[in-house]
Amino acid sequence: MMTVQTFPSTIQNKIARISAFLYGLVCYAISCVTLLYTAGFVGNFVVPRSLDSAPVISWGNALLVDAALIGIFGIQHSVMARPGFKNWWTQFVPKPVERSTYLLFTSLCLGALFYFWQPIGGTLWNVTNTTGVAILYALCASGWLLLLASTFWINHFDLFGLRQVWLYLRGKEYTQLKFAIPGVYNYVRHPIYVGLLLAFWLTPTMTVTHLVFAVLTTVYILIGIQFEERDLVDMLGKDYVDYRHQVPMLVPFTHRRQREQ
Repeated sequence: MMTVQTFPSTIQNKIARISAFLYGLVCYAISCVTLLYTAGFVGNFVVPRSLDSAPVISWGNALLVDAALIGIFGIQHSVMARPGFKNWWTQFVPKPVERSTYLLFTSLCLGALFYFWQPIGGTLWNVTNTTGVAILYALCASGWLLLLASTFWINHFDLFGLRQVWLYLRGKEYTQLKFAIPGVYNYVRHPIYVGLLLAFWLTPTMTVTHLVFAVLTTVYILIGIQFEERDLVDMLGKDYVDYRHQVPMLVPFTHRRQREQ
């Protein structure tokens, strides 16, 4: 009798684990495509409608729309990452797919930003020197590469939710990653954000639209870091406090005086 009851339960459990893993793979793929699209959107290449497409509404209305879009993304991206929200959210979303779902929502918010973004027009500067253009494009590309490399210096697959669903598929409990300071994290605490700032600001042609995007995203990054670091201090305690005293936030090779004990 026990065998009859256990067999369907075992099958359901396997289906749930496989489904979670496939869901994680789909969310990961969507996140990768979204990241690539973001690079094309900001850099004005390949994608059908980019940051500096032709304006279609007045600059005042465009500014309101764009600020709202970045605000919506910022709220989603920051609020859903907070431990308090996760504790509530995982009452409805299984823990193994929480990270994947977070990334899916992030991709959806970015997709809305891409679709509804309203260019403003106007040019603030335009570098025409071939060498200057090449240098700026190279620095911009280095920002995207720094972002990608930084995810692997910590744990790319944990950051993008694949480790969670893989462990669940194998029937193993998820374990929090140990605190470590690999690679570029020895020089700045948030190299992913440094990469984004390089990618957003270094452009041969700075339009008013691009400036608005760069300013608003920079403001969000600076605000988001404060919440992120508060959570890291709560989670890691003295280890992260010491790390914060020793390594600058965004600008490498700047000295930080350690707090007196």
